[in-house]
Amino acid sequence: MKKTSSAVTAGLLSLLFAASPGHAQTKKPAVSESMQGHIFKPAVLEPTEAHVRQLKVPAGFTVTKFAENLGKPRMLAVAPDGTVYVTSREAGTVTMLKDKNKDGKADETKVVAQKENMHGIALKDGKAYLITVNDVYTADLNKDGTLGSLKEIMTGLPEGGQHNNRTLAFGPDGKLYISVGSTCNACEETTDLNGTMLQADADGKNRRIFAKGLRNTIGFGWHPQTYAMYGFDHGIDWLGDEEAKEEFNRLEDGADYGWPYVYENGKANKADEPKGMSWEEYAKKAKNPVLLYRAHAAPLGLAFYTGSQFPKEYNGDAFVTMHGSWNRKEAVGYNVVRVKFQNGQPTQIDDFLTGFLLNGNKAQFGRPCGIAQHPDGSLLISDDENGVIYRVAYTGKK
Repeated sequence: MKKTSSAVTAGLLSLLFAASPGHAQTKKPAVSESMQGHIFKPAVLEPTEAHVRQLKVPAGFTVTKFAENLGKPRMLAVAPDGTVYVTSREAGTVTMLKDKNKDGKADETKVVAQKENMHGIALKDGKAYLITVNDVYTADLNKDGTLGSLKEIMTGLPEGGQHNNRTLAFGPDGKLYISVGSTCNACEETTDLNGTMLQADADGKNRRIFAKGLRNTIGFGWHPQTYAMYGFDHGIDWLGDEEAKEEFNRLEDGADYGWPYVYENGKANKADEPKGMSWEEYAKKAKNPVLLYRAHAAPLGLAFYTGSQFPKEYNGDAFVTMHGSWNRKEAVGYNVVRVKFQNGQPTQIDDFLTGFLLNGNKAQFGRPCGIAQHPDGSLLISDDENGVIYRVAYTGKK
């Protein structure tokens, strides 16, 4: 065991909102809300072979280690030739991984770029696109898989505060999309760029706000048949063990998804009052999520499946890594889920990869983070707790 678990009751959190003189003139009553919050972080265990063997996936699937001893691997991208790239925000690196003999395990590992707080990565037209907290860079993909020199194409992104894990991806329209999380749990931001999804040209120019009211949508992508954009947003902490649930949103140009004033399907966050309107009025103009998942599970990576290795019914479904909770009494997350689509529409969320939680959910040996599809049709999943990249493949053998 690497560290011990802790369970700390945060106690009764009272939100008392006495009316200011301005509020008194409009005869708004005082508001009193209370709830109980918890902190619980499962103990951390080593990713031993015995632990890996007890991971659970649907019949016919297997889970193996693609690479290990990688420190704190975060976001993943895979080139058409199978070269894998993984970022580490902690180390500020991009590491190249190659499986030269195609046995499902990386046999070459090399750091190919470095920049403080490197996190999001996307590949397009022979180039890598990388993002730190404030800046976006591009670099050529060399023939040997290494990266050329980094060239800055965007700067001036706001400070990260509580959520500095920037991610980026290219849409079917060729535009670059950038997720900019909020600086806080719930607050009135000092810049309109925080809590948004941005859109820009591939060269970083013509940046604008595409959607807002998003607390922290790290994982997002486009359905391969409908081209609709979806993202998994983090719910607000400290509203209780079962609130606020994680939100699977259909992301649309100009839409407001409610943060910090309303959450889930229009519930009021009484700690933050919208200006010039009631919570009910704000809820009417905010766009509701299409699906909800358990509160505090912490969705991170998202990838739509387009390969031919998995059974046909998996095509067009989204796979999402749940990093795992800390802000509740009983641990949830620490898994990978499958968002099922039917006729191009999301219908339900099911467990896909589980078993990282052990000892009655009091310990864990992995926190799923990044996810990407390999050209062979397998899924690669990073664990930024123990430095492993897992490979989920379908063999058809039960």
